[in-house]
Amino acid sequence: MNIKNNYLHSTFPALILALGSATAAAQAELGYPAKPVRLIVPFAPGGGTDTLARMVAQRLSETLGQPVVVDNRPAVDGVVGSETVAKAAPDGYTLILVSSSHAINPALRKSLPYDTLKDFAPITQTAVQQLLLVTHQSVPATSVKELIALLKANPAKYNYGSSSNATALPMELFKSMSGTQVQHIPYKGTGPMMNDLLGGQVQMGIVGAVGAIPQVRSGRLRALAIGDSKRSATLPDIPTVAEAGVPGYQASIWTGMFGPAKLPRAIIDKVNKEVVRIVQQADFKAKMNQMGSESVGSTPDEWGKFIEAEIVKWAKIAKIAGLKPE
Repeated sequence: MNIKNNYLHSTFPALILALGSATAAAQAELGYPAKPVRLIVPFAPGGGTDTLARMVAQRLSETLGQPVVVDNRPAVDGVVGSETVAKAAPDGYTLILVSSSHAINPALRKSLPYDTLKDFAPITQTAVQQLLLVTHQSVPATSVKELIALLKANPAKYNYGSSSNATALPMELFKSMSGTQVQHIPYKGTGPMMNDLLGGQVQMGIVGAVGAIPQVRSGRLRALAIGDSKRSATLPDIPTVAEAGVPGYQASIWTGMFGPAKLPRAIIDKVNKEVVRIVQQADFKAKMNQMGSESVGSTPDEWGKFIEAEIVKWAKIAKIAGLKPE
C-alpha cells in the first residue's frame, strides 16, 4: 500500500505538469493570435526574401485575423534578425523568414549568438529560388566562357556584389571551379546591391531570380546562366552554369519560416497549416514561378531535417571554395 501511495505521490506532480502544459498549448492555439504578429526579415527591403515575406504576410493577415507586420533587420548577414527571434518569447508573436544564409552562416562564422538548430522552432520551407549569374551591360562578355576568359585576363579589374552569404558562397564556388579571381563587395540586402550593380559600381553577381529577372527583361542586366541544375521556366533560353562551361556547378537558394525554440506545437501547426495553404494556392504559385521561384510548403519536421542537411552541405561547399570561418 505504501509503495502504491509513494508511486502516486511521485508521479502525480509530473502528470499535473504534463496536463498543464497540454492545456496551455491548447489555449494558446485557440486564442492565437490575439494581437499583431511580427515577421522579421533579416535583410533590407526590396530583395527576394523580403518580397516573398510581404506576399505571405498579406495573406496570412487575412487568414489569422490579425496584422502580420514585416520587420526588416538587415545586419550581419541575417545574424541580427535571427538573434532577435532566438531570444524572443516563444508565444508565436515573433517569427522569421530566413534564406539559405541561415544554414551557411555556421560554416563562415566562428561564433554565432545562437545555436542554428537548437534555438529555433521549424515551421515550414516556403520556396526555392533559382540563382542567375548576371553582369552589368558594360562587361564585354556575353557567355560564361567569355566571362571566364575575361576574368582570367584581368584578375584584379572586376568585382561582384552579394546581398548575403547565400549569394556570396555560390559566387565563391564559381570562382573556385572556374579558376577566376573577382573581388567581393558585400551589401546588407539585395536592394542596395542591385542599385550598385545597375549603376555599374559592381560589375557582376550571382543573384536571386526574384530581384534579377525584371532587370534582365528590361535589358539593364545581362543574364549569362542559371545557377541551378535545370533551366528557368521563365528564361528558358538561358543555359545553366554547368551547361555553359563549368561542369558540375549547382547552386540555388531557399526561404523558410521559424519561430523561437519552445514555441508550442499547437501554434507551430496552426501557422504551418496557413502558410502551406498560402504558398500552394494556384495564383500564388503562378506569381512565384514568374519571379523564378517555386513554392514548397513542408511539414515542420521535414523543414527541420532539411536545415540539418543544408548546414552539412554548405560547410562542404565552403571548404571546396577555400573559405574559412571568420
